Amino acid sequence: MSAFLTFVRTEWYFAFPMFLMSLTAVTLVIWRILLNLNAKTDMEQFLPAFQQKLDKEGIDGALRFCRTQQGLIPRRLFVSGLETSRQGMSAMNRAMANVIELEIVPELNFLLPLILAIAKIATMVGLLGTVISMINTFNAIQASQGTSVTGHSGEIGLALFATALGLVTAIPLVFSHVLFKAWIGHFEVSMRKAAQRLKLLVQAAKSGTGRAKESAAVLQSSDYSARK
Repeated sequence: MSAFLTFVRTEWYFAFPMFLMSLTAVTLVIWRILLNLNAKTDMEQFLPAFQQKLDKEGIDGALRFCRTQQGLIPRRLFVSGLETSRQGMSAMNRAMANVIELEIVPELNFLLPLILAIAKIATMVGLLGTVISMINTFNAIQASQGTSVTGHSGEIGLALFATALGLVTAIPLVFSHVLFKAWIGHFEVSMRKAAQRLKLLVQAAKSGTGRAKESAAVLQSSDYSARK
């Protein structure tokens, strides 16, 4: 610990930017986690309530119900599908596909490029700090003629703290970025499944005949949850 504190005091022009990047990175990761939690929807609870609204109040009632929800699937995906449902299934498909690709997926990727950029920059800044510290140390060794090199071994060890600090910042960020990307891929699959179920429910509502039977089959096939 004393060696690390010595590094912070002597190489403060590298240590403090690294600390700032670490703090910024933690803030961005927490922010992205909160956004992901807000985007999720428990479809096992939402679909039965949505079905009741669709049966009792029709498409307009179901649309109003979806607009009051917090998750991205009902609030953005279902709303886009219901708004174009009167134009036919093809229009619903195009509208929901556009919302997924042009609105929801970019929103889910918000902050991820910045997180990855900080991870890469932190590694390079840490390496730069080590290189500059090593250059200064070797210059000091050259200037002190006749002095043993072992007397500067502590300075060489301190130079490596810059690289270590950069890696400590970068490794968790890269790991978080991979997990966020995997979560987005899973969420995209959940959105496409939800879009298919919405089309079946709307078709059943429009046909009028056999609506209850078809709707029940749709709900029973909902063996997934957008929480994951």
